[in-house]
Amino acid sequence: MTDLADLSIVEAGRQLRSGDVTAVDLWEAAATRIAYTEPHLHAFLTVDREGALATAKVVDAAFRAGEDAGPLQGIPIALKDNMCTKGLATTASSRMLEGWVPPYDGTAVANLRNAGAVLVGKTNLDEFAMGSSTENSAFGTSRNPWDVDRVPGGSSGGSAGSVAVGSSMGAFGSDTGGSIRQPAALCGVVGMKPTYGLVSRYGLIAFASSLDQIGPFARSVEDAALLLEGVAGHDIHDATSYRGEYPTLTDGLEKGVKGLRVGIVKELMVDAIDSEIRAATRAMADKLSDAGADVVEVSLPSSEYALSAYYLIAPAECSANLARLDGVRYGNRVPADTTDEMMAKTRAAGFGPEVTRRILLGTYALSAGYYDAFYGQAQRVRTLVRQDFATAYEQTDVLISPTTPTTAFEIGAKTDDPIAMYYSDVCTIPSNLAGDPSISVPVGVDTRGLPIGFQIMAPALGESMLFRVAAEVERLAEFSARPSLAVSKETV
Repeated sequence: MTDLADLSIVEAGRQLRSGDVTAVDLWEAAATRIAYTEPHLHAFLTVDREGALATAKVVDAAFRAGEDAGPLQGIPIALKDNMCTKGLATTASSRMLEGWVPPYDGTAVANLRNAGAVLVGKTNLDEFAMGSSTENSAFGTSRNPWDVDRVPGGSSGGSAGSVAVGSSMGAFGSDTGGSIRQPAALCGVVGMKPTYGLVSRYGLIAFASSLDQIGPFARSVEDAALLLEGVAGHDIHDATSYRGEYPTLTDGLEKGVKGLRVGIVKELMVDAIDSEIRAATRAMADKLSDAGADVVEVSLPSSEYALSAYYLIAPAECSANLARLDGVRYGNRVPADTTDEMMAKTRAAGFGPEVTRRILLGTYALSAGYYDAFYGQAQRVRTLVRQDFATAYEQTDVLISPTTPTTAFEIGAKTDDPIAMYYSDVCTIPSNLAGDPSISVPVGVDTRGLPIGFQIMAPALGESMLFRVAAEVERLAEFSARPSLAVSKETV
């Protein structure tokens, strides 16, 4: 018998509506899985046991009354701890916000509550979403469920790990330079970054405002589409929120790829990408070709400079955004004799080394005499990246590449080499600079048994096509492996 924690969102929804299970049953299954896996993984910073159980009881009463709020009603979902939750601590994994409880829900969180989702708790991340391994959390490192001596990726490592082991059926993270897709690849789940503006950023603690975007983690492409539908939509509280019509993302998942034009990005298939990952990407490209797609090689020449441009733009924006954390209005404060001294001591105590590094880099890039040489030049590169994508999409419907240059690496392997850590996002950053949607789908494991992610990219607002191709990749990959920690204690 399948453990309830291992059900897909789609199947759980069917069983809820047939009366075979209740929302309380699903929450209790998630809670049992959390109790077994958390001592190994540290995926969560907060588990809202009382709140989740209370919501589940309300949902069950709604079902009995014939009230149906949609496919996420009664589904246990986890939230990255940089998404504001009313009455529940939101720390962004930083000492600076330790214990801070927001007075409001972010729009995505409010949408999930309105959809009847059972919000399990808040997941661990790299501090203020700055990192690729979840080792930068002020509250301890999360671990990869496939090998607990390895990282789960970052910055949304806790969300990815929770979905991989079934302590949530779905989760949300934020993606600034790959922080959903990279941990999804390393943890063997589906992770998707929407078009910039498709999901409101209101209530998301800002890292880099022109790049941040909320998106879903799931164990299937269809589940990911349902999760995105649950939070997408225009929001008057976010000036960058998309105002047009929103597509139904689950339509067309069975259409396949026959007749579609698929471009494999040659700059992301270089020797610096692990040979097993390149081989898995080529193998899937061949399967797409056999399934009727026209697969061709395309070039994104400016992507060579995307990583460098990103690490000027993102730190510059983080320098501006994190200036509000000064010990005056909210967050922690270190007492001192003068205001200037208090701010300096508060920030020194509150910000970790990686956040400090990026604030200093961003402040320098924005300073007089260096602005045009660094930040201005990086923005010009960003424009070139966008133009390269636009040209590529004139020839293709979607682009494909590896999601990551390596599979999950050992904890501590890159902490002393920031450049090596930054390179973990080399395949994902270009889509963030362009503002386009992209998704990672697991397609296999390497010789060490670690999952490999396959990235699909589409033009802005091309989510329907993106999910269509991703669904075909999922069918062709037939990826069914699960980490050993996904097995509940009762069935071990």
